[in-house]
Amino acid sequence: MTASERQSHWQNVYLNKGERQVSWTQFDPQPSLGLIEKFAADLNASIVDIGGGASRLVDALLAHGFAAITVLDLSDAALESAKARLGEQGGSVRWIAADAAAWQPPQAFDIWHDRAAFHFLVEAKDRAAYIDRLHAGVKPGGHAIIATFAPDGPEKCSGLLVQRYDPESLSRTIGSAFELVEHLGHRHVTPWGAEQSFQFSVLRRR
Repeated sequence: MTASERQSHWQNVYLNKGERQVSWTQFDPQPSLGLIEKFAADLNASIVDIGGGASRLVDALLAHGFAAITVLDLSDAALESAKARLGEQGGSVRWIAADAAAWQPPQAFDIWHDRAAFHFLVEAKDRAAYIDRLHAGVKPGGHAIIATFAPDGPEKCSGLLVQRYDPESLSRTIGSAFELVEHLGHRHVTPWGAEQSFQFSVLRRR
């Protein structure tokens, strides 16, 4: 799938489906929030949420006092939904409509968070492009928190194939520039009550 095809797919999803009609919706963004709080040095830590879309993680980060938040997503419609929900409160957030596998990070961040974006990159060239951005986008000593479907999770999401990982296979894929420092399993319940198996891995930039 090309970058333009990915952008078109996700734009259509967010234009045509509401929050309760997509499987990834969380009204309480755990365990992402807890992991960010654990690994961020303080409330001034720079955080980028990759594929953040209309996620409510940004709401929770703002409510907890984090001051340097960037949200990146392929879909303008997803970002506009989040901005409309937050109103003036979202004025301090940097919103970026871009493909994480083609974007050029404007800085290196303390925390790179990705819940269920990387696992859509099923072609090696797209994974390699993402990992190049990851290397540029995380400070030495900073952390990448990457959540994907686990080996017993779904094989598809939103009609697209995904690449499933356990923490060890994800760490090997990301490469030796990052050290796996923590991982956990998570059972996500969709808005219609189905369960999905995720793994969350925390990788420290060497």
